[in-house]
Amino acid sequence: MKEYVLERSVWVSKPLSEVFPFFAAAENLERITPPELGFKIRSKLPIEMRPGALIDYRVSLYGIPMKWRTEITKWNPPHSFCDTQLVGPYAKWVHTHEFIEEHGGTTIIDRVVYALPFGLLGRLVHPLITRQLKRIFDFRQSVMKSEFALEPR
Repeated sequence: MKEYVLERSVWVSKPLSEVFPFFAAAENLERITPPELGFKIRSKLPIEMRPGALIDYRVSLYGIPMKWRTEITKWNPPHSFCDTQLVGPYAKWVHTHEFIEEHGGTTIIDRVVYALPFGLLGRLVHPLITRQLKRIFDFRQSVMKSEFALEPR
């Protein structure tokens, strides 16, 4: 199984004490996901984020509705956490979220290690998946910059 890595980072002007709680609230996932994916959390909210916490979603990829379940496998507030796909469209999906307080704000680092199903067919469609993932994370970064923008003085 061929694994791929996507890593993105964005610096925002707010302290870690404001940024991490936003990510610790699972309901904010809908805010940072592009609307065209039809992303909805199916788990009862609020979800207590901790190792072993399960989150069920519905998402539509290329117009195909899918169920997705992740488990919080690492929880190190306010510095990092990791969610791992148990059920979903990928053969493997491990998403690490890291938060570093620096330069008067916070750097948010997303690192996804993933593999596609269907062997050779999965490798052939990988360029399409890469474009979609980059669009998703571009949207996410845009929301983060807006969500944590400097307040007017």
